[in-house]
Amino acid sequence: MRHVTDTERRARLARRHAIAPPHRVADPEEATRAVAVLHATEPATVYLSVHARVDGVRVEDVDRALYTDRSLVKQLAMRRTLFVFPRELLPAAWGSASARVAEAELKRMAKDVEKAGLTADGTGWVLRARELILREIGTRPDGMTALEIRDGLPEVAVKFDVTAGSVWNHSRVLTHLGLTADLVRGTNTQHWRLSRPRWTRMADWLGEVPEAWPVEDGYAELVRRWLARFGPGTEADLVWWLGATKGAVREALTRLEAVAVTLDGGGRGWLLPEDLEPEPPVAPWAALLPVLDPTVMGWKERDWYLGTHGPQLFDRNGNAGTTAWWDGRIVGCWVQDDAGVVEVRLLEPVPAVAQRALRTEAERLTAWLDGVRIGTVYPSAAMKPVATVTG
Repeated sequence: MRHVTDTERRARLARRHAIAPPHRVADPEEATRAVAVLHATEPATVYLSVHARVDGVRVEDVDRALYTDRSLVKQLAMRRTLFVFPRELLPAAWGSASARVAEAELKRMAKDVEKAGLTADGTGWVLRARELILREIGTRPDGMTALEIRDGLPEVAVKFDVTAGSVWNHSRVLTHLGLTADLVRGTNTQHWRLSRPRWTRMADWLGEVPEAWPVEDGYAELVRRWLARFGPGTEADLVWWLGATKGAVREALTRLEAVAVTLDGGGRGWLLPEDLEPEPPVAPWAALLPVLDPTVMGWKERDWYLGTHGPQLFDRNGNAGTTAWWDGRIVGCWVQDDAGVVEVRLLEPVPAVAQRALRTEAERLTAWLDGVRIGTVYPSAAMKPVATVTG
């Protein structure tokens, strides 16, 4: 059985994820395929993840892919997370990961509607609300914002308390319609670092909506894309990333004829059968990645690139803050000062050559942001303001 060392895994990551400077790619579409899908929970992450992988990219280039060419499309899928998918991968997600989340969300909404006393038939209420929203948006090919839906359909926009706090029901129904590919988060009406989309019929957005793939085919394609970029990875990595069952993962690995390999530390990982050749080394490299970047979030078992820094870089729910990388390992994070200048905060000593390379990346990111400050609801402990002692 072939053995893949942590050093080789870091070389694969550098090259395949297009984050080592010599291996950056040409455009947002290639940057997205380099990591299978982009995280989009925070809208700024999409732009910053692309910038980390594409020299000379502009905000307008990402907007072009998202809103003009629509070659990249936002879709809620694995683990109830919002991603940016390459357009051709959408049907695989619709039939598998998105369908799984949609089923769970429908049950949860129906239960909450009944608990709130709106009706004894929660499922029927949600399905009716879906019909009303689709009918309303169907009159607007350019889509409608959530606020416009709230004002236009007060019978759907019911606010009530659930365990997590007060919620607007129309927002949850919109989310469900996005899961089932009836609607899509279309044109953004705000600055690129904010998310205020016009919810648009998928048929209007794409022009032609392909059929969702059968569930097994969909999971197999998602696993194939993941293995091609993140492999070797463990079964636990795949179960976590997909938000699926072990049975679904094992079925996909069997379909793909994935090959088991051993990893440093004694674990067992998986590779595609055509991907067994050793990965050539790469020269030492530096990178600055944003909150929730797909490289940081791509594995469940992260010690080989994270070391002992997890508590300082991830919150309690497993959300990653910004990260600073040196030669395939996370060595710190980055923040901005009041003027928008990017500053690297190291969590361990690094050699002088690494400090210079990280400084170069900080200057590159500062210039690209051009004074725009990026906020986040997922600041890690390492990103939080450093206390100063006076007196």
